[in-house]
Amino acid sequence: METIRFAVEDGIATLTLDSPARKNALSLPMRDEIGEVIRRVRADDSVRALILTAAGTDFSSGGDISSMQVEINAEQGRKRLHKVHGWLEDLIQLDVPVIAAVDGAAYGAGFSLALTADIILATPRARFGLPFLRMGLVPDCGVFYTLPRMIGLQRAKALMFSMRELNAQAAQDLGIVMEIVPADSLQERARTLAQAFTEASPVAVGLTKQALNASLNQDLHTMLAMEADGQGIAFSTAYRREAADRFMAKQPLRYRWPD
Repeated sequence: METIRFAVEDGIATLTLDSPARKNALSLPMRDEIGEVIRRVRADDSVRALILTAAGTDFSSGGDISSMQVEINAEQGRKRLHKVHGWLEDLIQLDVPVIAAVDGAAYGAGFSLALTADIILATPRARFGLPFLRMGLVPDCGVFYTLPRMIGLQRAKALMFSMRELNAQAAQDLGIVMEIVPADSLQERARTLAQAFTEASPVAVGLTKQALNASLNQDLHTMLAMEADGQGIAFSTAYRREAADRFMAKQPLRYRWPD
């Protein structure tokens, strides 16, 4: 791959945007390569968590402006984005937790990509923004779905209309960023969180994530049914039986959240 790096080690997959000279702009080749990685992660049962991160001093400056200088009609524009949507939906719906480690700028589609994660870590110098309207464009890469669910409809509208830049603290105050960590500790913290999931039940984690993703689109009856079905499956796993045995024997349980 030419624009990203990908590795799986000890159950942790790491996708690194690797075009630092271009501030990791999401070029068309990079989008295709991300799609290939997501397909690999979905097919690899050994993966227990995915880290999204970037080389250099910026997470991603967003869409590649040079590719926007080409004249395209409405149908071509729709097809270009539909190609991204093919893997974007798979990324959001991955059964394994996704952790975004954000340093520097996460603008436009770069911000949208970070929002696909279940957990966003940021350094104090991280910056987030959605300047699509400045270019006469509509916010994209799933942000109409992810952002209102995270911060509420009115705040999502305000961010898109105002194009206001958020620093790390403002993003944390809104509930976008879970933790702010020093830049030199960002990758270590992301890996520590990912490592915790390698000791969790992949079935229980996957079912929990599926239910949470569905919760804002479903009624109470549907969510209670998902809960009962999921718990029935979880009860039947060897992991649950082992955890019960450990508990009764007063032995440490395998999964714990790192401080």
